[in-house]
Amino acid sequence: MYLQRRNRITRKSEAIRSMVRETILTPDDFIVPLFIDEGENVKTEITSMPGYYRNSLDVTVNEVKELWSMGLKAVLLFVKSKDELKDNTGKEAWNKDGLMQRSIKAIKDAVPEMYVMTDVALDPYSSYGHDGIVKDGQIVNDETVEALVKMSISHAAAGADMVAPSDMMDGRIGAIRKGLEENNFINVGIMSYSAKYASCFYGPFRDALDSAPGFGDKKTYQMDYANRIEAIKETVMDVEEGADIVMVKPALSYLDIIREVKNAVNVPVSAYNISGEYAMIKAAAEKGWINEDKAIMEVLTSIKRAGADLIATYFAKDAIRILNH
Repeated sequence: MYLQRRNRITRKSEAIRSMVRETILTPDDFIVPLFIDEGENVKTEITSMPGYYRNSLDVTVNEVKELWSMGLKAVLLFVKSKDELKDNTGKEAWNKDGLMQRSIKAIKDAVPEMYVMTDVALDPYSSYGHDGIVKDGQIVNDETVEALVKMSISHAAAGADMVAPSDMMDGRIGAIRKGLEENNFINVGIMSYSAKYASCFYGPFRDALDSAPGFGDKKTYQMDYANRIEAIKETVMDVEEGADIVMVKPALSYLDIIREVKNAVNVPVSAYNISGEYAMIKAAAEKGWINEDKAIMEVLTSIKRAGADLIATYFAKDAIRILNH
């Protein structure tokens, strides 16, 4: 048998496979989400996210030092607000002495070069668990945007390198950019959750921050998972309004969207490998149904292959461990 081309030649050994590999993961690809709680020496495992923790600030600072030593250069901060601080205005979100603000300062003091990104949304501070202010059973847009601007400015004042609005309100990127400029935070970036879908895979995250909606769902502001063209529209608008990085969330069920967005914009694209995706791999591995390390690397590679320049993932430390083996 004579073949003009034998494609298996470049698959013959690990040496040649690694030489011609198209998609390569490095520590620079990862953003590490961190959950922060009040208290001291607190390390609470999140039941639905085995091996992942909600830590007090002192423990978080030590964690950030370890991340930096591993070559991980960016963290994305989420805080758990006390119930007594929650209301329908979200005002604790821009308290200069709030947990988020203290966390930003402590991390930048401990590891000045760590790139600190912060979640901007009202759900951790809302008595309703929604990403916006509620009036007559509706999540109102424009008043929520005003609150998000205050929140973003507060994070910038505390030393954040980049704010990450995850709320999906209309017009918030332009408003935040204007607020940052007017307050002379001209070097603070915006990573917009541009195509954030109403997904069932957020459950473990809501366990972590006790931020599940108190009524209804989030479908009036997060996107319908059946839609593709809408994601492009949303993302292009965010770039026009001043987003420095755009995000697709979740990642695994939306690899096609990541590619569409990558093809449509000229800014970096991030993707969030979310809590439910993490939990599925952990659960299947615990059952002995899959090899956890191999699944982690295959999933993360698929997200980058789809077009993500950056991946926010709870597997970041695991990935570094595997890459270093």
